[in-house]
Amino acid sequence: MTTLFLNARLIDPEAGSDAPGSLLVQHGRILARSDQSDKAAFLAAHNLNTADVQVVDCHGKCLAPGIVDIGVKVCEPGERHKESYKSAGLAAAAGGVTTIVTRPDTTPCIDSPETLEFVTRRAQADAPVNVLPMAALTKGREGREMTEIGFLLDAGAVAFTDCDHVVTSTKVFSRALTYAKSCGALVIAHPQEPGLSAGAAATSGKFAALRGLPSVSPMAERMGLDRDIALLEMTGAKYHADQITTARALPALERAKANEIDITAGTSIHHLTLNELDVADYRTFFKVKPPLRSEEDRLAVVEAVRTGLIDVISSMHTPQDEESKRLPFEEAAAGAVALETLLPAAMRLYHAELLDLPTLFRAMSLNPATRLGLASGRLSAGAPADLVLFDPDAPLVLDRFKLQSKSKNTPFDTQQMQGRVLATYVAGEPVYRKEA
Repeated sequence: MTTLFLNARLIDPEAGSDAPGSLLVQHGRILARSDQSDKAAFLAAHNLNTADVQVVDCHGKCLAPGIVDIGVKVCEPGERHKESYKSAGLAAAAGGVTTIVTRPDTTPCIDSPETLEFVTRRAQADAPVNVLPMAALTKGREGREMTEIGFLLDAGAVAFTDCDHVVTSTKVFSRALTYAKSCGALVIAHPQEPGLSAGAAATSGKFAALRGLPSVSPMAERMGLDRDIALLEMTGAKYHADQITTARALPALERAKANEIDITAGTSIHHLTLNELDVADYRTFFKVKPPLRSEEDRLAVVEAVRTGLIDVISSMHTPQDEESKRLPFEEAAAGAVALETLLPAAMRLYHAELLDLPTLFRAMSLNPATRLGLASGRLSAGAPADLVLFDPDAPLVLDRFKLQSKSKNTPFDTQQMQGRVLATYVAGEPVYRKEA
């Protein structure tokens, strides 16, 4: 099918532009784009008849590359009651996410080709969006023995990570990085000094002290990143820091990039839009890992995204059931669902004039796609037609019980937000349309 997206506001992160135009899609890929809204002239230039083309009038709304979300937890196998590939795929489509890159922290974890092939089959059968699985870096995510990285690459793993389990043995981690380097594999790590951060529920400071919460210094993130950078200098591996959330870690990241180490960094939408004070009276839906930071840290990380020092914004979608969250703050499970709230939360940064739309989609679409070697995340000719049509100004009051995810643990429940996904397309085919 050939589809013409007419009268769109094209958000192009590759060109850094936000301008009116039209987009022509054929056979699941972008055929051409134009800054004109003359349908007949556009089609004639490509020898197409109006009768052969489906026209989508965007009415001046934003059309951008679909979001590529690194670090999504889907709880298959083991905890399907929290999230399945079907529910996660529907949530992603409703949130404008066209590719989810899934974490291996399942039960059992994804550390063998057999388990990886199982989840790949489930994803292909149930999810309406693209699903790319990551595999564990060490067996059982225990940090003792590395997995069969070569076999897992052949089975379809796009990256290797132990998620929030820091590999404490530098010898094991350096060997894994060396082997990953020889295979051309990407390693994703959680920069944190595990001894300092063990048991922490908040960031150290006046707020945590007043609430009596066990806390961790922002320096724990800096110390973890410093160690990883030293090992990268030694091994030359490809590395991505899953979440940089403190101002203290940014100079080290900047120096590593200046020294041409193969390093990129991400942050979560929660750390960009919330701070430690949002926890208020021990609201466990605001408990995430690492814990929410100070307002000064939040603004520093937002600025790092603006300048490109931090490359990727992700949802860090982590479903938890009610029983895991309805506990005292220290005991409650960390994490929040965010596939559907990623875009409206990001619009908070846009409406606050902290980040423009091309910058946001550079971090949510182009950069993660580029880091994973994908052709998506852009509006250029030949790229996959994975697209999101959205209204950045449409108001909504979020109701967590209307989310597609099985788990409803969102910190944005009942909050007034702006930004609605109108439609999501994967390979040019609609996988979500907002009900009228």
